[in-house]
Amino acid sequence: MTTTPDIWEPLEPALSVRQVLTLERVLAGEPEVVAGASHLDRPVRWVHVAEAADVGVMLSGGEMVLTTGVLLAGDEEKQAEYVRSLHRADASAVVLGLGRAFPAAPAVMRRAAERCGLPMVVLHRPFPFAELTEEVQSRLVRRKFAAVSLSEAVRTELTALITAGAPLQRLLDEVARHSACPVVVTNLAHRVLGTAGERPAVDDVLRDWERIARQAGGTEGDGWIRAELGGRGERWGRIVLCGYRGDTTTGRLLADRAAEALVLHRMLGGAACSWEEQSAQSLLTDLVSGVVPARQLLPRARAAGLPVNRRTFVPLVVRDGDTARLDRLLRLLGLPGLVAELADGATAVLLSLPRDQDADALAAHFATRLRTESGPARTVVAAADPRAAWDDVPAGLREARHVADAVADSAAALELPPVVRLRDVHLRGLIRLLRDDPYVQSFAERELDGLLCETEEDLLSVLRTYLATGRNKSRTAQLHHVSRPALYRRLEAIQVRLGVDLDDFEQAASVHIALLAHDAQQQ
Repeated sequence: MTTTPDIWEPLEPALSVRQVLTLERVLAGEPEVVAGASHLDRPVRWVHVAEAADVGVMLSGGEMVLTTGVLLAGDEEKQAEYVRSLHRADASAVVLGLGRAFPAAPAVMRRAAERCGLPMVVLHRPFPFAELTEEVQSRLVRRKFAAVSLSEAVRTELTALITAGAPLQRLLDEVARHSACPVVVTNLAHRVLGTAGERPAVDDVLRDWERIARQAGGTEGDGWIRAELGGRGERWGRIVLCGYRGDTTTGRLLADRAAEALVLHRMLGGAACSWEEQSAQSLLTDLVSGVVPARQLLPRARAAGLPVNRRTFVPLVVRDGDTARLDRLLRLLGLPGLVAELADGATAVLLSLPRDQDADALAAHFATRLRTESGPARTVVAAADPRAAWDDVPAGLREARHVADAVADSAAALELPPVVRLRDVHLRGLIRLLRDDPYVQSFAERELDGLLCETEEDLLSVLRTYLATGRNKSRTAQLHHVSRPALYRRLEAIQVRLGVDLDDFEQAASVHIALLAHDAQQQ
């Protein structure tokens, strides 16, 4: 049975020249570095024994070349060209066994190696090159097999998750588990669509994400390993392993396997913007819940493309609003913000506006355009007062959610302003806050007892509309499509069943409060 390395311990880098020189078999030859000592961390891809002066034409880069120099003795030009040839072929080092051809390191080769930055090592004791090649190459083969094995394990696990319908975050968590470093998925504009890894490390990466991403975008250094996301000749994003500590080749294999899985996940997931929506939803849900402090979510907001420096934030919650339509309207109006669907038909919209703009006026303009486009549907746009500090945004979103919920059950019967605020919900808002209180629940049951069975739902609906319209009989009859005499009969039946006089202000108010509490408890 094939085993893979511990997924929390990244594979060690490929053997370097320095590591090869510390192997027990090599130490037996008494190695001495005579040139290029500052380049001993070069990776060794393979070990090759070669005596020919034009050895470079047989190399492909990364080889540690072993030689006795028998074909170079007595010809300084050949000695210098031998070293230059290795340099042009990007060899990792040259190892010269001293003996009959060269009793000491030849000065010409030493100088040439130093100029080229090529590590040159001499062995002072006779040493069988076959032992060195066997030792190094067996280690390299084991490393390559382990890397491929890990790559296949990752592919199998990610494919299983996709088959099981796992969300994007679950896939990214698995990639981060294998790579043991932060993982970031972005679109081509460097906007972060998803992250995984230990939260403090991820936050460190996101804190100045756009600058870091663009700066690291050209080369793979310091463990930043990228793989492109796309298909059919079109790129639409990338996945980045940030600070991968293992061997670069293994990191590329991991990134490639992850990219394959993400492309498949997106293809099977449907809409092209689903990842953007998931990213916004995750951020706004965390803000609304308050489980994660707002300050800790600031790097994610910035990386998601939301302007956060010197801004005014306007928290909105829209009832019966389509997420795609809301996002499209924001773009049309040029309003920076995030849109995400919450639970129970509510959609959160967080606007981020320059401080010199009129936040209330822009929110009203957005709401008016939205309600105009919605047609007959009564879209409710609830808002909290603008927030100047990011730390106040979660409370603002919760306030907007509360306002939207408070008017949701009777929006059709109320004349609402384009943007509904806390001051507009009055008693309805207070009752909603108290809906879980046992005394309020008991009061509602007692006051409405005669209408709470299923057979009386029509009368309860008439009562709801009658009280919401301020006991306006004409408006109530119109909304229920009945004649005035038919409405009078229903109102009489309601009064009989409840034992109240709805013309009495105090009794009507008591029933109204009970009905508001009952409706709030049903949501």
